[in-house]
Amino acid sequence: MGDKGHSVRFDVRIADVTTERPHGLRYALTVHDPNGARLGGFDNAHPVKRADGPGGKRDEYDHKHRFRTVRPYDDVDAATLIAEFWTLANEILAHEGVVL
Repeated sequence: MGDKGHSVRFDVRIADVTTERPHGLRYALTVHDPNGARLGGFDNAHPVKRADGPGGKRDEYDHKHRFRTVRPYDDVDAATLIAEFWTLANEILAHEGVVL
């Protein structure tokens, strides 16, 4: 993408419906630098901790990467996820100085 060789990748696979993946999908929507390093995206490949009331924590699988930060993501529906991915991708590409 753009003038520096960045890329986006969508990897979506059918998975068993579980507590961790109630929508029955395993997904990764990611933005990469020209060397292939992930700069950001959304996925449900591994758990991340979310505060769950006073002193409690629970694992969430849906989450967002932005550079070095990882935060749980409340996955609403596929259309919202894709829209939020493109918003994030455009922010990252702008940060990287990419001209589309």
